[in-house]
Amino acid sequence: MDLFIKITISDVIDILLVAYLVYVIYKLVRGTVAINIFIGLVSIYFIWKLVGMLQMRMLSEILGQFISVGVIALIIVFQQEIRSFLLMLGKIGRGRKSSSIFRKLGSSSGEGLETSVITESCINMSESLTGALIVITRENQLTEITETGEIINADLSTSLIESIFYKNNPLHDGAMIITNNKILAARCVLPVTENPNFPAEYGLRHRAAMGLSESTDAFTLIVSEQTGKYAYTDKGELFTNISAAKLKEVLEKEFIY
Repeated sequence: MDLFIKITISDVIDILLVAYLVYVIYKLVRGTVAINIFIGLVSIYFIWKLVGMLQMRMLSEILGQFISVGVIALIIVFQQEIRSFLLMLGKIGRGRKSSSIFRKLGSSSGEGLETSVITESCINMSESLTGALIVITRENQLTEITETGEIINADLSTSLIESIFYKNNPLHDGAMIITNNKILAARCVLPVTENPNFPAEYGLRHRAAMGLSESTDAFTLIVSEQTGKYAYTDKGELFTNISAAKLKEVLEKEFIY
């Protein structure tokens, strides 16, 4: 009688992939209310497997029915986390190189974004302590976000950007959407991050920029109304206390082809 379990290379790969998947899901729900639900579901799954191995048929049947119905509940409860997970997979599958190709194809000028216009506007608004929230699209055109604001569809210019964010302008409150050297819309509403670990010292503009970055591939610039400091979000990360030179460098790297 064979007393040892035969383990093949495919078994090892299977275990490693499952472990990595559980780890990624854990990272997505860590620090949220969903972490307790996640731990509970994992515990029930392992208990179900254990009672199956012990041939406890009645309990195994009950837990099996709970898990089969629980898949629907899982989708509902973890809707935001599943969305983030799928977006993350999409970014990995697409890769930076292919993203650059798509941005080139989508560029109307063939040379990329007029970053100097945006940089100059941000410098002027920083000096006058004018708050700003500027979204620059990539592959995702943010149609649903654009529809929440006022459609402008005007050529990109320093004077227009500054006038829109002027504090007495009714369009200054909210985000500006820029695509292919066009200001598509202003006063747009962005989704606010739900991460409980987000630094409390940052205001609504930073939270909205982070919320959009977590769910889309957009690049978002922030000019603080209180301090005049620059910040930006990209690929789910927040970068603060950026100098004007660094801001110019990042924009040219990301949007000039």
